[in-house]
Amino acid sequence: MSETPALFDRLALAKHRNRARFNPAVFLHEEALADVQDRIALVNKSFTAPTIVTPFPEIWQPHWQTARIVPDDDILDLTENTHDLIVHAMALHWANDPVGQLIQCRRALKPDGLLLVVALGGQTLHELRAALGQAEIEVTGGLSPRISPMGEIRDLGALLQRAGLALPVADSAVLKTSYATPLHLMHDLRAMGETNALSTRIRMSTRRSVIQRAMELYADSYADETGRIIATFELITLTGWAPDSSQPQPLRPGSAAQRLADVLNTVETPLKD
Repeated sequence: MSETPALFDRLALAKHRNRARFNPAVFLHEEALADVQDRIALVNKSFTAPTIVTPFPEIWQPHWQTARIVPDDDILDLTENTHDLIVHAMALHWANDPVGQLIQCRRALKPDGLLLVVALGGQTLHELRAALGQAEIEVTGGLSPRISPMGEIRDLGALLQRAGLALPVADSAVLKTSYATPLHLMHDLRAMGETNALSTRIRMSTRRSVIQRAMELYADSYADETGRIIATFELITLTGWAPDSSQPQPLRPGSAAQRLADVLNTVETPLKD
């Protein structure tokens, strides 16, 4: 049997990330970092063996001097039942096997250990996706893969349960940014290491006419009152715990000691068959 083709070209992704290190744009990582720090501060627990899965250790390491840093390879450098906190930082949207990444993290957690994942979600760059797609159809009559597919919050939340994590929670924050032109946005994406690394991408340069038309469509459809173009980034945060007997457990169906109608002081109306 043939293997399923990888969605992402990891060699190309590594080149993009290395290029970004020379003049990085890190505001998304800063937003993700602040979110993670806020969530950990609300947890009534001390973490003594943290690990951060990230392609940019220089951004995350200064804030967790004692944390072990692990690159987001397909096979994570994690040891089973070792860590009480794992932060998967801004990398899951580049995983060829996202549920596999979560399963590896869950196995590396000690019982009642916490996994926090921050990744880009499905609303990210929907303006650029639409403008490029329409421009390419108009100019060439076809459509090629240019922006990575990104998971929706419901789908990503379901991955936590598939990975065997307890008390799963998924939520998102939509960030609206503005740029002078779409070209400035594309420059920032290069500086983030977030440019096209799809395995099925077209390897030749995009036609100038396609780029020009996309810039026109973007400016016409997604400019604010000052003429700057809007770009959306969605940060999805996933939270799950390694199962442990100390955690709250759901009640067995039929085990309730009191009727809901009595608690609400109302009359229960039976449904018709």
